[in-house]
Amino acid sequence: MAGPSLRPHVHWAQRHRELYLRVELSDVQHPDIAITDNVLRFKAQGHGAKGENIYEFQIEFLEPVEPKFLCKVTQRQLNITVQKKESNWWERLTKQEKRPLFLAPDFDRWLDESDAEMELKKEEEKINKMKIESRVPRDPFRHLKKGYLIMYNLVQFLGFSWIFVNMTVRLFILGKSFYDTFHTISDMMYFCQTLALMEIMNSLIGLVRSPLIPAVVQIFGRNFILFVVLGSLEEMQSKPVVFFVFYFWSIVELFRYPYYMLSCIGIEWKPLTWLRYTAWIPLYPLGGLAEAVCIVQSIPIFSETGKYSLGLPNPLNVTIQFSFVLQIYLIALFLGVFVNFRHLYKQRKQHLGPKKRKMK
Repeated sequence: MAGPSLRPHVHWAQRHRELYLRVELSDVQHPDIAITDNVLRFKAQGHGAKGENIYEFQIEFLEPVEPKFLCKVTQRQLNITVQKKESNWWERLTKQEKRPLFLAPDFDRWLDESDAEMELKKEEEKINKMKIESRVPRDPFRHLKKGYLIMYNLVQFLGFSWIFVNMTVRLFILGKSFYDTFHTISDMMYFCQTLALMEIMNSLIGLVRSPLIPAVVQIFGRNFILFVVLGSLEEMQSKPVVFFVFYFWSIVELFRYPYYMLSCIGIEWKPLTWLRYTAWIPLYPLGGLAEAVCIVQSIPIFSETGKYSLGLPNPLNVTIQFSFVLQIYLIALFLGVFVNFRHLYKQRKQHLGPKKRKMK
């Protein structure tokens, strides 16, 4: 025959909306649990600290709770979930200030108030996001758009990979000089940089969420160097600076395009993410410096040939020298580098910045 009733060990934790009680009893039989007048009463037979016996306890909660509760019985313990009537944080569980001896914190589920608020905020954001998504009709062309973006990034990755490998093999393995870079690489670079204009269109029509201004600054800046400065001056095409301009451009894209391609199918490879948001730190200044050298070297040639200079029909016979435009562009080049630096730095903080640890 069972002896007198005993109190089991009870562990508790809370969230803003719920209370969790874990009763340390195994092989529980016929649990009798009820909440009346804000008091939880528990009685059950099971195996606890004093062996097989009848265990019981009661808890008067600090603030009002719902009379309904959830109870889950396992072989080793019994879990009770109680809903608070108002969503707030309690300073303690019981109305009496002195904690009962059988009651202790459940450190497996324990959160501080600040951590619980963060968790609550995330839950609310998730619910709001689900509500918004349920209101917005699904795009019938989403698969077509995703396929286009994957193909675009793949083609660009293959194009810049060809440029990078070709330049590396020719210079470091075959021992070719810097001076023939333009004649061997320019066709593929023309193709890739012309195709890159689609990135501006993608941003304009909302196909991607990338900001428009950094894309315009980078693409038009590169195309100005490629088509206007290098493409129109044969004297510039044989200069060593062309190698460095093309090389730095291609290395950056080796990480950018595969990162975007994998993002389209929901895959994140952490080493690639780190390279995508880190490699630009040395490569962008070096690329900007190479472009600036290219502009500086082309100014005397444009001044001497008068190419693209604009003569105005007026009594003073004023001519706007294209070399003067290049000097203005040189200033804009560094401003453009700053714009892209600022944009990429924000992205790097967002993707690689320190993340707050979530306590369990």
